[in-house]
Amino acid sequence: MRTVGLITEYNPFHNGHLHHLQESLRVTGADTSVAVMSGHFLQRGEPALLAKWVRTEMALATGVDLVLELPFPFACNSAPHFAMGAVQTLNALGVVDALCFGSEAGAIEPLQKVAQLLIEKSDAIEAGTRELLRCGVGYPAARAEVLLKLSPELSSKMMASPNNILGIEYLRALQTTSSQMSAFTIPRLGADYHSTEVSGHIASATGIRELIADGSKIAHLLPTECRTILSEALDQGRSLDYGRLFLSLQTLLLRDGESLRGIYQVADGLEQRLVDAAMMSTDYADLADTIKSRQWTLTRIQRILSYVLLQMCNDDMREFLQQGPMYLRLLGATEKGRKVLAKVRAKRSLPMISDPARAKAVLRRFYRGQPEVCRLAERMLEYDLRATRLYGLLQTTQQKVHRNQDFFQNVRQG
Repeated sequence: MRTVGLITEYNPFHNGHLHHLQESLRVTGADTSVAVMSGHFLQRGEPALLAKWVRTEMALATGVDLVLELPFPFACNSAPHFAMGAVQTLNALGVVDALCFGSEAGAIEPLQKVAQLLIEKSDAIEAGTRELLRCGVGYPAARAEVLLKLSPELSSKMMASPNNILGIEYLRALQTTSSQMSAFTIPRLGADYHSTEVSGHIASATGIRELIADGSKIAHLLPTECRTILSEALDQGRSLDYGRLFLSLQTLLLRDGESLRGIYQVADGLEQRLVDAAMMSTDYADLADTIKSRQWTLTRIQRILSYVLLQMCNDDMREFLQQGPMYLRLLGATEKGRKVLAKVRAKRSLPMISDPARAKAVLRRFYRGQPEVCRLAERMLEYDLRATRLYGLLQTTQQKVHRNQDFFQNVRQG
């Protein structure tokens, strides 16, 4: 049996994702699929439209066999850390033969060339990028400029495309971890990542979220199996409310700048800029837009706001990124997926958490004799649990449920 790994957010699952799933199985010759999916907070910093369990149900309904949650420190982080955490998670499962991702390039070779350059010339690229950052150039543009100087035949457009950027980091992570997974890519179908345009039955997740906010029809943009799951969640108010998100952040930011010291990436005077923005902003978009600058991109600001919300400690994050994911968090599985899990139990290099109520016992058994490492794993899990508790406060309609939903939601069955 051959297994393909997918690195996903499914925010929400749409026809483009279904195409990616089906093509991934085809081009890799795989029989089963494993998705490593962001939890309640995403790579670009914003909370997800829908809870991780709703998105898991959509994935299983359309043919994904296993869904694993990418821990918060990696899910809500820059492309290199996001990619490394996801690849390490797939490696740890011990059964994934191939990684397949979508890209604007649609071919591995040009992306692999950039990834190789990043590995071989890492010191020079970092030094050149830092110099340009001090001149006020944004990070993506700064790194692309340095890479073009080292290899003029590269395309600046190719290096600036969102899915290409992630693809390059996946390839770098595969090589850095000496992964046994083969790499495949397929062309991204239809609208660009940030586009709000609709092309036939294809639209980006960004475009679909905007259509939902406008009250427009979206059923034709989703696989049939996902339509009822999404509509029921929206009808019940189980979706993100940006108003609640803004008030939660404003409450924290208006305390004082001193209280922000020690939060991951809040440095170089940013704490006062955050406080000043909270004094005048009227909503989440206004808050983020007021804070951003040439030095701090909108995406980076959105991530920092999530770190503020979760009180993500700088010291904790540094240890997490150095260690890598410390457990596999199972969100859902089909019958085929459960058979895969049963067969690879001895091959896994990380403990599997399916029931958070038993997580401490699982972690302490796995990390027996390593008390400090075990405590770090417990702290990593606590951030995931905290993300769920806080996400519950950001729903459009407040549900009369216990806030520790990780302890009350079962692994989804497909």
